[in-house]
Amino acid sequence: MASNKELHERRLAATPRGIAVGNSFFIDRAENAELWDVEGRRYIDFGGGIAVLNTGHRHPKVMAAVAEQLERFTHSCYQVVPYESYVTLAEKINQLTPGTHAKKTAFFSTGAEAVENVVKIARAATKRSGIIAFSGAFHGRSMMAAALTGKVVPYKVGFGPFPGEIFHAPFPVPLHGVSVQDSLDFIQHLFKSDIEPARVAAIILEPVQGEGGFYQAPVEFMVALRKLCDEHGILLVADEVQTGFGRTGKWFAMEHYPVLPDIMTMAKSMAGGTTLSAVCGRAEIMDAPLPGGLGGTYAGSPMAIAASHAVIEVIEAEGLLARSNALGEKLKGFLNEMRAKVPQIVDVRGPGSMVAVEFNDPATGKPDADFTKRVQARALEKGLILLTCGVYGNVLRLLYPLTTPDAIFDEAMGILAEALQGS
Repeated sequence: MASNKELHERRLAATPRGIAVGNSFFIDRAENAELWDVEGRRYIDFGGGIAVLNTGHRHPKVMAAVAEQLERFTHSCYQVVPYESYVTLAEKINQLTPGTHAKKTAFFSTGAEAVENVVKIARAATKRSGIIAFSGAFHGRSMMAAALTGKVVPYKVGFGPFPGEIFHAPFPVPLHGVSVQDSLDFIQHLFKSDIEPARVAAIILEPVQGEGGFYQAPVEFMVALRKLCDEHGILLVADEVQTGFGRTGKWFAMEHYPVLPDIMTMAKSMAGGTTLSAVCGRAEIMDAPLPGGLGGTYAGSPMAIAASHAVIEVIEAEGLLARSNALGEKLKGFLNEMRAKVPQIVDVRGPGSMVAVEFNDPATGKPDADFTKRVQARALEKGLILLTCGVYGNVLRLLYPLTTPDAIFDEAMGILAEALQGS
């Protein structure tokens, strides 16, 4: 087997620089919250493939479900020859998502594909074109999804022009001087200066921003958005690609709010590392596109559908919603205790296990991306994989599997303590 160095050199020669890779080692195998590289070194995985592995690497039930499906068929294209498991999973998603109203669900392959289709559905249902998104948002890398994404570098540089009728309002982050009222006032400013509300099809937001820094939308903000949408006939779209399937301590982050979205997107941890996404919404909205207007050759892959059925069973059988809250509280308690020793820590936050810690320079009070990178690098040297995020690059997000054993979780916190203190 080739070494990490050899593979890294081959990667640079064979693949484009636009596909950024955060680590120079290559995975060989993985199990639950651990992985081993091609040279045999062990790592604790608190990146989770960017929030894809809520049920861990290679959960036995997920593996068994995919293996069983492989013995039956791998592909028929649902639009050509449908299969029951797709329908059954749609029924489950309709039941699990918040609200008791009639819903329908369509399956796709990636989070970006779900976002692309939610825009199509919203425009078809409202006969309007405008979409309002938020600064710091990440909705994907395809053209419409990148247009909605509220971060230029690296997601938009050199790729324009983007689809029109996309507008951004500041996301409320009091830590960075943006209040709920500031955000709401800016939307009113958009209505006066850029687009009348009668031409806005949807307002889309992540209930907890992912790439943007793990900032949770305040309850009063979500309530105000729901009221605003109802007033103007605008659809409220919740992008739950990263927040769904137990990450925030509930099936979906919108369950933390007293209002309902009209449509939701989901992906990442819904299928245990296989490729699946979905759009779920009010039945009458989902039925707006004409037959043939939605779909995709690989959309709703039978292997991924089988994996998703297993993921739902695992979350229920192993009590992973409660474990998400318990692990999150344990981690946040630890990080808050570290404040006394690490003056760079300015905030510890996140519902359930969608936990982040943010760092500022104690001398200037400004975001400290360099310190964040140093903590990440020191942790990696000791065998702990961490991810950064945030508009300023000064946030660590911790996306461990919800199935992480207690001993490994404690080991990871010990490594993190050393990395935070520079030892």
